Amino acid sequence: MMLASLRFIWNATRGHRLRPWRSEYLKWRIETYSGMKAESLQTKDILNFLWNEKWNLVRFLNWTDQMDGYRKQSSRSHQP
Repeated sequence: MMLASLRFIWNATRGHRLRPWRSEYLKWRIETYSGMKAESLQTKDILNFLWNEKWNLVRFLNWTDQMDGYRKQSSRSHQP
């Protein structure tokens, strides 16, 4: 069930899995979503963002699971 979400998190934190707040990719995604500048983000800023946006993030991760389900369903229907 939450495999696509876990895959997204695993890929998004590549190289920084034990300290995801150091991930340049996650900083960039936060910048594009919130407008906060990625180069000035500190750990506390990222943790505050995660806390404040937790329900939107959960909704996004659920959406990734839903899209993964559609992708799998579509690939099964196109097999000979």
